[in-house]
Amino acid sequence: MAAARVINEVYGRPIAATQKADGSPVTEADAAAEAIILEHLRPTGIPVLAEESAAAGIIPLLGERYFVVDPLDGTKEFIKRNGEFTVNIALIEHGVPVMGVVLAPATGETFIGDADGAFACNTLTGFADGKAPISVARAHPLRIVASRSHGHVALAELCSTLDVAADVSVGSSLKFCLLARGDAQLYPRFTPTCEWDTAAGQAVLEAAGGAVVTLDGERLRYGKTDLAFLNPYFVAASSLELARQAASEMTRILG
Repeated sequence: MAAARVINEVYGRPIAATQKADGSPVTEADAAAEAIILEHLRPTGIPVLAEESAAAGIIPLLGERYFVVDPLDGTKEFIKRNGEFTVNIALIEHGVPVMGVVLAPATGETFIGDADGAFACNTLTGFADGKAPISVARAHPLRIVASRSHGHVALAELCSTLDVAADVSVGSSLKFCLLARGDAQLYPRFTPTCEWDTAAGQAVLEAAGGAVVTLDGERLRYGKTDLAFLNPYFVAASSLELARQAASEMTRILG
């Protein structure tokens, strides 16, 4: 919540953005929020893989248990001022996310996933107001989550093949959270992401009963140091069966 407060402070005034080496935008809010989160996590003694630190070449020896932090996911949405940006913190154990928190600073919407299940609440007041369990909804026809800032020509064909009835466009890791609370059933990703973009959202969705798989149908895993922590294409869905069906169709469409 402290990171969310500093993000909202920057959000409330003119935003100056620069470009990182990979061409993605970064603002003072990214760095300020990350510094606060790292300070809060330091007493745990658990290594932290954080986006802005990684961009600066600061990557600790991670081991089998570490945190993954994206201090401001959806920087493009932050700059556009549409409110669809999040703070993401996840705990990875043996290559899979076992706990995740996704917080939207502009609205206070907060999603939590761990071994006890998935929950939503609002933290705008500084407290977890209205905390309630959430779970996926296996509705048909399907509703798909598409990104406001990313797209792919194959998306239309996938929607036709799977008989998707409607789409809900939203930025950042909120896409995982919409699936987790039953607002949509499918989130196919045809464009690049890094581990800090997905870990917390995956933890929330899996705790709510959903699944996240790569195009070979296997669970999306973490600790890909040899790939600079880049994810392959993946599908998030309200069930493992649907995720694997969509992954198979994506493979066919992409040839």
